Amino acid sequence: MNLTISGHHLEVTPAIRDYVQTKLERVKRHFDQVIDIAVILTVDNLTEKEKRQKAEVNLRLPGKTVNVASMSHDLYAAIDTLIDKLDRQVMKYKSQLQEHGHKAIKHLPEEEIIAAA
Repeated sequence: MNLTISGHHLEVTPAIRDYVQTKLERVKRHFDQVIDIAVILTVDNLTEKEKRQKAEVNLRLPGKTVNVASMSHDLYAAIDTLIDKLDRQVMKYKSQLQEHGHKAIKHLPEEEIIAAA
């Protein structure tokens, strides 16, 4: 698995890098077939009083690419909400993969077909 963490208008410090890596462990714990993760952290200076911190992730899985973005006034809060969204999408994808393998009705014994009806 390749992990890329980059910053736009922001220097990625070792503390931020460690924080993102520890949060991404939660996603890897749920689904271990991750090919590539690209995290982009951005600071947008819209006005002097309002600064927006944005975190984006592109997660490549076998057969799917998951793109998630989150914005907040605090970079760590943006990362937290980003990981929550990403985790939900990965769990949804994993459940779709697991539900796909149902047996066909024609291969079930007659007793199970009658019981299911």
